[in-house]
Amino acid sequence: MKKEFRVLKNYEFSSIIQNRQFVKSSSFVCYFQKRKLDHARVGISVGKKLGNAVCRNKVKRQLRSIVDDIFTFEEGYDLIIIVRPAYANKLFEENKNEMKENQNRINKRFLKK
Repeated sequence: MKKEFRVLKNYEFSSIIQNRQFVKSSSFVCYFQKRKLDHARVGISVGKKLGNAVCRNKVKRQLRSIVDDIFTFEEGYDLIIIVRPAYANKLFEENKNEMKENQNRINKRFLKK
């Protein structure tokens, strides 16, 4: 995932989360907001409850790979993905399928507006 497609600044994370539009699943909480740029962006947050720094970085690498496979970055929204501790108990493919389901749910909600 290229840096231009990432949400990096703390105030950007905060503004998207404060919008309070979200979808929950066992491994992820996904907050979304209408995009402000000409392409969609994705931010990833992994808390310390998931493990040490090595484990958290591995999860972020895996999640970036999942996002590259699933997203086209032509979506009409910016997305913040907060990883829950249940992520560590599942296989990569299970987490990928769960993220696809979350994206479908977000697309349905977003297209309603």
